[in-house]
Amino acid sequence: MSRLAGKRALVTGASRGIGRAVALRLAAEGASVALNYRAGREEAEAVASEIASAGGHAVVLQGDVSLAAEADALVNGAAESLGGLDILVNNAGVTRDNLLMRLSEEDWDAALNTNLKGAFLCAKAAIRPMLRQRFGRIVNMSSVVALTGNPGQANYTAAKAGLIGFTRTVAREVASRGITVNALAPGFIETQMIDSIPADLRGQILERIPLGKFGAPEDVAACAAFLCSEDGAYITGQTISIDGGLGL
Repeated sequence: MSRLAGKRALVTGASRGIGRAVALRLAAEGASVALNYRAGREEAEAVASEIASAGGHAVVLQGDVSLAAEADALVNGAAESLGGLDILVNNAGVTRDNLLMRLSEEDWDAALNTNLKGAFLCAKAAIRPMLRQRFGRIVNMSSVVALTGNPGQANYTAAKAGLIGFTRTVAREVASRGITVNALAPGFIETQMIDSIPADLRGQILERIPLGKFGAPEDVAACAAFLCSEDGAYITGQTISIDGGLGL
């Protein structure tokens, strides 16, 4: 497939999990990809090597999206390295789980700063070149818990729910310039985070999923690629759940 031939994409948090799968899928469909990481340089370079081995083009860029100067430098660096920017996937995220009564202000801020503020900073920087070229695709990674709630994740769910409102508003602001803005709400996806869940709890979670299985990162990546392509050109301001029916 080459639905994204000639497009230039930045994927934040691209060194592993969903971000890695999104980067690989965008590259497989023809996009040149800037892979952002905060700490996992070796992992990000491995993704870049995988893309290059398949005949694609990728660059690796370090940066903490929660810091304004680094987010600006990241987006500008991606545009300079790729010769422009057409696609932004705001995937970088962290968890700092605890029950509300035990949740520290530091952990609240950490979740909001990376998951929500980081998306704001990167989108604000990316929209500048997109407005000039009258084309752009922004995909924000929310979560099923933003729609259902989840005990022990007040900070994370607040940030991910905030992304949904952010998505809808920015979509309205930039639609007239040919820019679409959408959110994805993955459920339980087979990543390192799921691997850390005890077996008995995994079983309980599976019982709540109508399709009876966890999702794969590639399931999320396929939907991201669709939204970034011309096939998804008439969709904006939406939140698409990729959760096996968990949020029903």
